Amino acid sequence: MTAEQSGMLIIETPSPGVKLLRLNRPEKRNALATPLLAAIADTLGEGDMDDNVRAFVITGGDKIFAAGADINEMAPKDGADALADPRPALWGRIRSVRKPIIAAVEGWCLGAGNELLMCCDIAIASNEAKFGQPETNLGIIPGAGGGATLARVVGRSQAMKMVLTGAAISAEEALGFGLIAETCEPKNATKRAVELAGEIAARAPLAVQQAKAVINAAYDLPHTAHLALERQAFSLLFSTEDKKEGVTAFLEKRKPVWRGK
Repeated sequence: MTAEQSGMLIIETPSPGVKLLRLNRPEKRNALATPLLAAIADTLGEGDMDDNVRAFVITGGDKIFAAGADINEMAPKDGADALADPRPALWGRIRSVRKPIIAAVEGWCLGAGNELLMCCDIAIASNEAKFGQPETNLGIIPGAGGGATLARVVGRSQAMKMVLTGAAISAEEALGFGLIAETCEPKNATKRAVELAGEIAARAPLAVQQAKAVINAAYDLPHTAHLALERQAFSLLFSTEDKKEGVTAFLEKRKPVWRGK
């Protein structure tokens, strides 16, 4: 039985072009067991190839986004099991999605939950949300970006503090550190994320995808190479039908009709 079939992942289409993935393991605090992580990767991958999908939202419940990995699944594993784990490939598939992903966070966002948030492109959070990487409480460290990606997002010192102490930070702190993009009133994160996803879905799809790719390249490329990549993507978009439509619509003072071509 897949995570979708068991109800661990609920998939909705709240507005045109927007696919909503709702984590649904409240009894396990939305722990990201491997079947659930696989369902997320599969759903995002399918949507990435679907022209009718232009943006994603990932959310949890009103009190928790995700509290980490499934400890019961992790408990019996030894070093060899960890090295052979399928999860790194699943995380890689999530990170490789071309279309924008927005996280909507209410309550706790810990461990693998925070790592899932960092796989997203924009995060909206309730002003009561909490974020953390508490893996050192279990005698381990983060294994899916809670060290490598977190340091790039919030800076070395704050990443050190979060990981070495395991202490959670507030939504206000997360906003200041750049971990999230926006805060909102409690129980409004999903609504706001869907609204933002709808705004993005209404824009030129190829331009949005190229913009995401270029911005994400900041993690990997030196500045000169990054500028060259940006210019290349900019130039390639000049050959698209959407570029012609965008310019024509602007000159004709009307809304463009994007085709993603």
